Amino acid sequence: MPIILSKTDYIIFRECPKNAWMKIHKPEIYFQSELSEFEKHIIETGNEVELAARKLFPTGILVEGRGADAQKITQDYIQNKKSVLFQPVFLKEGFLAAVDILKFNKDTNSYSIYEVKASNEIDEKTHFYDLAFQVNLLRKAGLKVIGINLIHLNSEYIRSGDLDITKLFKIDNVSEEINKICDEVSLEMEKALTYLSNNSEPSGHCGCIYKGRSKHCSTFKHSNPQVPEYSVHDIARIGSSPKKLAELIDSGIFHIKDVPEHIKFSDIQKNQIDAHIYEKVLIKENKIAEEFENLTFPLYFLDYETFPCAIPRFDGFTPYQQIPFQYSLHILESPESELKHFEFLYSDVGDPSKSLIESLQSHIGDVGSIIVWSKKFECRINKELAERIPDASSFIESLNSRVYDLMDIFSKQHYVHKDFKGSASIKKVLPIIASELSYKNLNIKEGGAAAQSWNKIVSAGFDKMEKENIIQDLKKYCELDTYAMFAIWKNLRNLVE
Repeated sequence: MPIILSKTDYIIFRECPKNAWMKIHKPEIYFQSELSEFEKHIIETGNEVELAARKLFPTGILVEGRGADAQKITQDYIQNKKSVLFQPVFLKEGFLAAVDILKFNKDTNSYSIYEVKASNEIDEKTHFYDLAFQVNLLRKAGLKVIGINLIHLNSEYIRSGDLDITKLFKIDNVSEEINKICDEVSLEMEKALTYLSNNSEPSGHCGCIYKGRSKHCSTFKHSNPQVPEYSVHDIARIGSSPKKLAELIDSGIFHIKDVPEHIKFSDIQKNQIDAHIYEKVLIKENKIAEEFENLTFPLYFLDYETFPCAIPRFDGFTPYQQIPFQYSLHILESPESELKHFEFLYSDVGDPSKSLIESLQSHIGDVGSIIVWSKKFECRINKELAERIPDASSFIESLNSRVYDLMDIFSKQHYVHKDFKGSASIKKVLPIIASELSYKNLNIKEGGAAAQSWNKIVSAGFDKMEKENIIQDLKKYCELDTYAMFAIWKNLRNLVE
């Protein structure tokens, strides 16, 4: 049976040809890993944004499905010169795509295509090639395509009152840019179709072997069995040094323990490699002591949980601006005092911002260090809260002036352990510094799942018991975040005293 190359598979092919082949010929391997909460959120967000963008074209007609019936309905609408179509489906010469929005221009007897992207900015490396594939296909199908457009979120839009769809989105005419690459993309489409039509699995490794771990495809393990779980691909920021990584790979070096001494690495990379090879722990006690000398009691261990909403849900928010819905706060008045815990979780409809700040103000005084993990993020959330709640700006300004980032101990390399694996994430640090604590037994184990869980309880209509269970899971997760910071601080303090 002839292979049909969809737009989605073409984009996957551009990233990793072998991965695209696996998706088509061995889907049981390609789809064997469950989607992460982050990946699920991306899909849901894309659908939500596309539905909103359709409101820019109120007369549009939706074509449902991708099969033969949808293709026939599309052709009927084209012959009848319907003004606007949502998701019309085209199949020609082995290429398949559903177009987000297709508009017929009666005066020129031509079409304008609109691709909707759930992002604030244009990504030329993917968005342009995605569009060029569609334009080529429409032209193969006999359509005269003149207008080529990208619809994306407007990062400068601030919601005030009812959602203004015309201001929420930007429509960029990219006809010139797309037409310039159409010939190149046409050749690449044919190349992809030929490659994917081969029934024999491509031999050898996939191209992702020359990329850092975060850029690996979903079938990397299958295609590169010689690469261990923890490999040279995990060296900090190695993906930003492609020549260095290529030198290692081309020399057959995959294990960090085999990295030769003649290759020059940054201090952070060198410490990571040495910690693994020699199983040594690097601890700069004097540097840690210097960091802690600047802390003032009481100590406030603070952590927020937030939800990134693509379409602003409340006044004062821009696309993708984080909604802070929860905090956990552990307070240590003095080195000898008993640790206290306070928490806040907003589970009603509406903007949590004001209630969250009012709660925080009732527990945090004018003196004392605010200890967080990732100062840049927490301070940004505080700054945005001040912009939405001017009455609390002086309190928030004081808050930000006292923030100390406990992650600095690890990102500055004052403490390096082989099992950190080059990361300063609290999830990597905690098992080493405070091994009695763990996220493993929690129902919610990471921030993406926390964000999705909160969004569900305020929008999905759970019954009372289901909602309460999720609320308790969220509280346990966030509480562990701040208690983990306290435990790490305490163990480090005992180490350097």
